[in-house]
Amino acid sequence: MIVLGRIVAPFGVQGWLRVHPFGDDPEAWRKMPQWWLSADVDAPDEGWKACGLEAVKIHGDGVVAKLAGIDDRDASEALGNCYFGAPREALPAPAPGEYYWNDLIGLAVVNMQDQLLGRVKSLIETGANEVLVVVDGERERLLPFVEHVVKAVDVPGGTIRADWDSDW
Repeated sequence: MIVLGRIVAPFGVQGWLRVHPFGDDPEAWRKMPQWWLSADVDAPDEGWKACGLEAVKIHGDGVVAKLAGIDDRDASEALGNCYFGAPREALPAPAPGEYYWNDLIGLAVVNMQDQLLGRVKSLIETGANEVLVVVDGERERLLPFVEHVVKAVDVPGGTIRADWDSDW
C-alpha cells in the first residue's frame, strides 16, 4: 500500500474530511475510484479498508475529500487520524524526478566520496521540504530532500547520491 496522506479533521457537517497529503499532486486523486483507510500507517495490505472516493477539492491552502457512506460530522470524526492510501497499481506513474516515498524507503544513501551513509528508514514532511531519515546501525542522519543535497536518485539501482559529509 502506498500511503497518500492522513485524515486531519472533519470539514463541515456533511461528512467532508480535511486531509493532509503526503504528495505534491492531490488533484490527481480525483480519478481514483476509492481510497484505502487504516489507523495504522504500517498495517499490511489486508489491514486497509477500501472506501469509495466521491470527491477531492482544493480548499484554500488545504485539501478536502468526500468518501462514500461518510455523510455527517459524526461519521467524519470517527475517521480522524486515519491514513489513506492506494495500491501501487491504482496510482499514476510519478513524473520524472518525482518519487513515491515508498520507493525511497530502503535505498542506500552514499555521499559524493562513495561512502555509505546508511539506508532510508523513513521520510518526514516539514512543510518546507521532505527530510530523509537515514539510519546506519545506531546512527541516524536527517538529510533534506532538496536538489543541493540530493544529487541523484536511482530507484532501480537502489541508491541515492547525496552531497553530505560522513561526519555530519
